[in-house]
Amino acid sequence: MYAKGDKIVYPLYGAGVIEDIEKKEIDGELQIYYVLTIPVGNLKIMISAAKAESLHVRYIHSCDEIRGLISCAAEIEMPDNWNQRYKENMERMKTGELPQVALVFFNLLLRERERGLSTAEKKMMTTTKQIILSELILSLDIDKDAAEQFLDDTFK
Repeated sequence: MYAKGDKIVYPLYGAGVIEDIEKKEIDGELQIYYVLTIPVGNLKIMISAAKAESLHVRYIHSCDEIRGLISCAAEIEMPDNWNQRYKENMERMKTGELPQVALVFFNLLLRERERGLSTAEKKMMTTTKQIILSELILSLDIDKDAAEQFLDDTFK
């Protein structure tokens, strides 16, 4: 169980800080929810504590770990069919693991530079960038501009 003030990652949304833990009665049962504030996009999300593990919620990576995890993203063979590419990338993102999210971001970035992206893939690239930025901000204790610069330097 996580505690108030913990920095966690909620896959497909990014990293945030647990601002509060609330108890709500739903269908006669007491449920516990984490109230997560995500710095990029200024989101507030409630996550069921009972479902946190199955949703792949995890603690953010440490300062030392994060640099290596992001920079290990490499070019991979991706299907030519954008729909198949999208499905494979979505599966990677759902893991919530930073190396997988960075891999999706990096490969979409390369594809955009070479051929362009579909509208759905552009949105996915924006989402992956926000997920990475949120974890950089909280892990390295930097602002959004510095996190973007770090990301730009990493994926030149």
